[in-house]
Amino acid sequence: MTAPNLVNVTSITGKIDGHALTTDAIDNANSSVITAAADKLVKINSIIVANVDGTDSVDIDVAVNLSGDARFYLAKTVALPADSTLVVIGKDSPIYLEEGDELEARASAASDAELVVSYEILDDA
Repeated sequence: MTAPNLVNVTSITGKIDGHALTTDAIDNANSSVITAAADKLVKINSIIVANVDGTDSVDIDVAVNLSGDARFYLAKTVALPADSTLVVIGKDSPIYLEEGDELEARASAASDAELVVSYEILDDA
């Protein structure tokens, strides 16, 4: 249960995922966006949230849950106007998820917000 040594990384796999955000509580399984697998390190390069509702604002929460022990918010109840986007993390401020850590997100209205995350999986196997 250790993160790969960055000096000994044998592979880096780039990924992108998209998620329609739900109104489930941030600690609900449906709010999980990415979970770092065993013996892997996930480098999150960017998180972008779009309000796809053409009329109403939506509130966004994005958090990191560190192995189920502690949750820390990257964005909390951030109002996102209709037809707009929010860069929660950009390429100038990446974060790492270690084994068991999760990226979680929710919206105040179902089907009003979509999240796109660009990340890399680092492995030293």
